Order: sequence, then structure tokens, then C-alpha cells
Amino acid sequence: MAGVERFEDLIAWQKARSLTSAIYRLTRKEDFARDFGLAGQIQRAGVSVMSNIAEGFDRENPKEFHHFLMIAKASCAELRSQLYVAQDIGYLNQQEFEEILNQAQEVARIINGLRLYIAKQRGLKD
Repeated sequence: MAGVERFEDLIAWQKARSLTSAIYRLTRKEDFARDFGLAGQIQRAGVSVMSNIAEGFDRENPKEFHHFLMIAKASCAELRSQLYVAQDIGYLNQQEFEEILNQAQEVARIINGLRLYIAKQRGLKD
């Protein structure tokens, strides 16, 4: 990828970082903070998204990067699923839920776009 020298330069990683920060802010609120299981799980999923983007990029192998992007996208799906649990049990109000869900969906779209770009550039199987 021309012009991208560090994983920190990737928009996908930048957006995943922002999503993770938002997740941590939400999970520190009231009842959510006392639910160590769900709070920890959703935090780990957020961290997994950005970590897998970084790890895959730094392996400097397009096939491995593609693989790690698939893992990051799956972690984003896990995170979105957990957001529904958090809303269903009252930890997130409708506005908080929609904002963070939209952010997670955007991250997933960007990761998928990057994954498809890598696959096309390198002739990898989709």
C-alpha cells in the first residue's frame, strides 16, 4: 500500500482506536462498570479489532494481513453483538447504543474494504 508505512497510518486502525476508546468510556458508567464479565468482554473485543489490524500489518505479508483483517472484522461483529446485550439489559440508552453501533459498523465496513483491496492487489482468495 503506497504511502502507508506504519499501522498507525491506516484509517481502519485509527477508527478502531476511536471505537475502543468509546467502548472504554461507556463501560466505565454506572451499572455497566460493575458488570465485570460483559464490560471486560466488550473491552477485549474492541482491543482485538485494533490489535489484529496492527499485528497483521506488521507481519509484512499480504496473505497474513488479509487473514488478520478477517479476524479484526469478526471481533467487530462480536463487539456489535455484545452491544445488543448491553442495550437489552439497560446499560446503554438508545442514543448511546445507536452511536456506538454505527461507529462499529463503520469500522467493519472500512476493514472489509481494506481486506478486499489487499485480496484484489495480491490475487488472494476472497
